[in-house]
Order: sequence, then structure tokens, then C-alpha cells
Amino acid sequence: MPTTFFFLMQLSILAYALVAGVFLAFSDFIMRSLAITGGVGGVEAMQTINREVFRWVFMTLFLGMAAVSLGIAVYAWLALNGPGATLILMAALVYLFGCFGVTVVFNVPMNEALAGMELTADATRNYWLETYVPRWTFWNSVRTVASALSAALLLFGLLWMTQSQAQAV
Repeated sequence: MPTTFFFLMQLSILAYALVAGVFLAFSDFIMRSLAITGGVGGVEAMQTINREVFRWVFMTLFLGMAAVSLGIAVYAWLALNGPGATLILMAALVYLFGCFGVTVVFNVPMNEALAGMELTADATRNYWLETYVPRWTFWNSVRTVASALSAALLLFGLLWMTQSQAQAV
């Protein structure tokens, strides 16, 4: 395994874990706290968060890891073999589908719907409390698990590969 790929995988473990940590914070206490506001305050805060997320490090990390995951998957498929390769491939695919895919298919459409709503309308409050908070949090929890699982699978796959190489020497 080339040193650059080995180093990239080590950084990817950290990046997957960081993404999982951000998502965990939202599922664990941020969404619950926003929901407690009863509507207007939570909606306004979430609308602001959804606009600001595009301007910060998190989005670079989140999108960057989708691209890196694709590279890891291709490399694992074409250049590696054995159980470690399978774990590495699974790590990349879990992130691509369970984190990035879920975001695109579920969380982003809900964010876009919320962005166009009037803060004080009854329909907004109902959507926020009855639909957005429970569904968005559920799918965010899926992203949390997927990101954390990707970190673990990549860690175990990398360990398997390095131990197999050490035993072969």
C-alpha cells in the first residue's frame, strides 16, 4: 500500500469521526433544544444554521469526504484484496450512501422546504414540530451512525491491512 494512500486513510478516519461528531451534536441536543422553543425561535435558528453551514469548514469536510470516499472505494476495489480491503471498501460506501446520500435525498429537501417558510405562520410551526424535527433528526441520526461506522470500518480495515503486511514480511 503506498504511503500516500495509507496517510489519506488515516486522515479519513479522523474526518469521518469529526463529521459524525457534528451530526451527533445535532441529534443529541441541538434539535431537541430548538424544538423546545416551540416554533419561531427554532425555525429561525435552523434557517440560519442551514444558510451558514455552506460558509464554513464543515461543508468542506463533508463534501470533501464524499470525494475522498469515492477515491478510497475505487482504490480498495481495484488495488487491494482480502478482508481488510472489504472493510475499507465498506467504509467508503457506507459514507457515500449512509451519510452523503441520506443528506441529499432527505435532509437537504427538508432544509429547502423550511427555508421558504414564513416564521410566524401556523403551517410553519406545524411543519416544524410535526414533520421537520422528528424526520430531520431521524435521518440525521442515520448520518451520525453512518459516519461513525465509516470511521470504525476504515480503522479496522487499515489495521487488518497493516497487520497482514507485517505478517507477510
